[in-house]
Amino acid sequence: MLAALLSPPSVHAASDTLAVSGVLWLAAGVLLGGLTGYAVARRGRCADETHPAVATDAAASERAPAVLGLEGLNRALQESVERYRDMLESVSEVIFRIDQQGHLLFLNGAWKRLSGYEIGMSLGRPLIDFLHPDDRTLARDKFVPLATGESRECHCQLRLRTRSGEIRWIELTGRVVEEPGRAGWSLAGTLDDISSRKVAELTLKNLNQELESRVRLRTAELEASTRELEAFSYSVSHDLRAPLRAIDGFARILEDDLAERLDDTTRSHLNRIRKAAERMADLIDALIALATLSRQPLRKESLDLSALATLIIDELRAENPERQVDVEITAGLVVTADRVLMHAMLDNLLRNAWKFSSRRPRARIAFRAELDGERRVFCVEDNGAGFDMKFATKLFHPFQRLHNSHDFPGTGIGLATVQRIVQRHEGTIWAESTPDAGSKFYFTLGR
Repeated sequence: MLAALLSPPSVHAASDTLAVSGVLWLAAGVLLGGLTGYAVARRGRCADETHPAVATDAAASERAPAVLGLEGLNRALQESVERYRDMLESVSEVIFRIDQQGHLLFLNGAWKRLSGYEIGMSLGRPLIDFLHPDDRTLARDKFVPLATGESRECHCQLRLRTRSGEIRWIELTGRVVEEPGRAGWSLAGTLDDISSRKVAELTLKNLNQELESRVRLRTAELEASTRELEAFSYSVSHDLRAPLRAIDGFARILEDDLAERLDDTTRSHLNRIRKAAERMADLIDALIALATLSRQPLRKESLDLSALATLIIDELRAENPERQVDVEITAGLVVTADRVLMHAMLDNLLRNAWKFSSRRPRARIAFRAELDGERRVFCVEDNGAGFDMKFATKLFHPFQRLHNSHDFPGTGIGLATVQRIVQRHEGTIWAESTPDAGSKFYFTLGR
């Protein structure tokens, strides 16, 4: 009975498994108990030889408990082995053990479920024989530090080739094990099937590569569009300007050469032709400026918006010295932004405030900032003509004007330019207004 229990379990492997090591210790205890019982019985027989009549009943009574104790230990040992075997077989990961040469010494039942190979046919063979040929060199390299003593642990991901030819990804985790009284070492650990995880990783990698390819394609398309836009800008700035100059020039020649013969109606027509050509030239300049905003590189620096606003207001006062305008500019509004673009943005906003408040006997313009949570919001405010908020969505589109050009002349490009500049600085812009009560234009400049 004891010899049968000390032999290795049939579903596992060689005699030097972790399970059998534990069994051997239990068997040693049982054997020691048996020897102790044998010694007691031997002393009893010696006493019988000296006092045969007295010792017979005593020896029998002493042997009975010893036999019963040995049978109980055998049963406990058998139950322990069965529990250990059941525990090993219930684990979903492969539990393995290999010697210094990489030969398999122990495998649990999960090995057959993973690889398809019988355990008996696998024991004694090198583990790397079951790996994908391209991963065998990697496995050998991982085992070298174990042989040299540089490392006591091994962790790697390898491909296992199953009996049916399927390739499955496994994760090997092991630790060096040494047994007292036994030369050399062995590696014990687990093999975990990570095929599903690797498939997901490879799928994600393929998606990323596809996304990068799409980004490169999109970038190429944008670069092509940019080149087309540059060609259009060149065509507008050169090819369209020449006819406009000709129209304006011939209209001036007619006005000068026929000055004495022109009536008021004809002179008015010629004047309207020249003004239309001039306005068209201004629109071309505005369109080119708007188109170049997206291509102009940002050169961010620390700058004072308050100082820029003051400079622009001084220019407006010089252009219109007769106007009485109260201007309030909060000092010290320092930001990190492109100086040229910030000047263009404030110039558009302040000139709009100056223009649309021109019919007020006492105009008022303010430039300030306020905190909205953790972000700083800038505001340009005036008490001018204002507008109906139901048309606010048109404000930042090119050529979408909310006022008559005769009352408030302009190209209709200014606020579209402002929005482009704000967006390039990762900010937002919006407006609030009431007809005949002024407007407020709010904007942020990123974080």
